[in-house]
Amino acid sequence: MHVFTTNKDMLEYLEPFRKAGSTIGFVPTMGAIHTGHQALIKRSGNESDVTIVSIFVNPTQFNDPKDLIKYPRPLAQDIHKISGAGADVLYLPRDEEVYPPDFVPVVFDPGHLQQVMEGPFRPGHFEGVITVVHRLLDVVKPSRLYMGLKDYQQQTIIRHMIKKVQMPVELVPCTIVREEDGLAFSSRNVRIDPALRSIAPSIYQTLLEARKMLETKEADDVRTWGSEILNDLGFRTEYFELCDGISLEPVIQKKEHDLIVGCVAAWLGDVRLIDNLVLKGHPLNA
Repeated sequence: MHVFTTNKDMLEYLEPFRKAGSTIGFVPTMGAIHTGHQALIKRSGNESDVTIVSIFVNPTQFNDPKDLIKYPRPLAQDIHKISGAGADVLYLPRDEEVYPPDFVPVVFDPGHLQQVMEGPFRPGHFEGVITVVHRLLDVVKPSRLYMGLKDYQQQTIIRHMIKKVQMPVELVPCTIVREEDGLAFSSRNVRIDPALRSIAPSIYQTLLEARKMLETKEADDVRTWGSEILNDLGFRTEYFELCDGISLEPVIQKKEHDLIVGCVAAWLGDVRLIDNLVLKGHPLNA
């Protein structure tokens, strides 16, 4: 695996592959690599001629400076895991490579897409995500962008951004990877209080029950039930939303939507967990 810290060196390495018409898969990360990230890397490796993984802890997407400070940076472990998953290139840019003095952020307003669910709780977050993903795509210029569906709202916004600004890249949404008990893999999982860890999979279990309930109940009933169940179990639920899987509009009448996704954000102790599950219809091509 080749490791590059500058745009110049990485682009020089990639140039022969571009000239040969090779497909380039890209997996952007902020490090703290886990099994979910490795699944993205392996899928890219199976579908692309060259797989690039980036590690860049993007300061513009942290609305709480304390979260930026606390964000784990186990670089040696990350390099081992990324290499083991089959990546060809690791891109480790310094801040000035991503945000040079003459940097001009992309102009893209996701509108409603950023105002629901995560929006009220993480002001400025999606602006930071849009900025860094667009910038990384502009530098790397991959054929395919691999993103996990655990951050459902995020990948929806990036999908719209790619279409709106007409970037020549295919977004490949990838299935959520879960631990044996159902908890979605996340770098935050290691911070869960061991005394509370057994409760954590209840988010996924509640979403599974919500899918059954939606067969006979309307969305508002499922929303209320889901929030109450999680709160009774010891979570502090920020939202238990049922949204249209494309527009993210809240579902009122389920019959009016072909794809309904249940999205959850809840605190367990001092760790904020998110998860989602398709409750109706066929999921995106994950």
